[in-house]
Amino acid sequence: MKILLVGASGTLGTAVHNELGKRHEIITAGRKGADITVDMSDPESIVNMYKTSGMVDAVVCTAGQAYFGPLKELTPELNEITISGKLKGQMNLVLLGLDYVRDQGSFTLTTGIIMDSPIIGGVSSAMAGGAIKAFVQSAAIEMPRGIRINNVSPNVLEESMDTYGPYFPGFEPIPARRAALAFQRSVEGAQTGQTYTVY
Repeated sequence: MKILLVGASGTLGTAVHNELGKRHEIITAGRKGADITVDMSDPESIVNMYKTSGMVDAVVCTAGQAYFGPLKELTPELNEITISGKLKGQMNLVLLGLDYVRDQGSFTLTTGIIMDSPIIGGVSSAMAGGAIKAFVQSAAIEMPRGIRINNVSPNVLEESMDTYGPYFPGFEPIPARRAALAFQRSVEGAQTGQTYTVY
């Protein structure tokens, strides 16, 4: 397959690249250090990404900027970081990418454990994750040409504990390679409308 991987340079994206790259052609996209530069908060940038990549068999997104901070400090402007990046960015990858995914292809988006198990400071990101989960479930019944759509909801990653560990007291982190297997299941499998939880 020819797979467009958005967010390939991140911790999760690197693990997904390592797993899917064993069997498939990977085109990377991201803000920096990728085959194609893309800003997920800008629809025009997403369109240009697809024009550059051409037709693909699958689109995988492991990116999406989100705001972390206390509810008392969350403003509409800060919340917009998450809405534009993690929520609208991933939705727009699908809405603007339908014509670039081949028949029987797939989209795989990323949510996260905090939509199911809230943490202090995670309300904005959890909101986006829950919305993406609902979008995937609803979009699955309307996707054209046999195209599938799923999302992967990983726990906090072992490799990210230095950065995010204080936000996740009592959580048992998972290795990124384990989360990557859920992306493999989405891309190479047959299910649609699913949330693959890796907790």
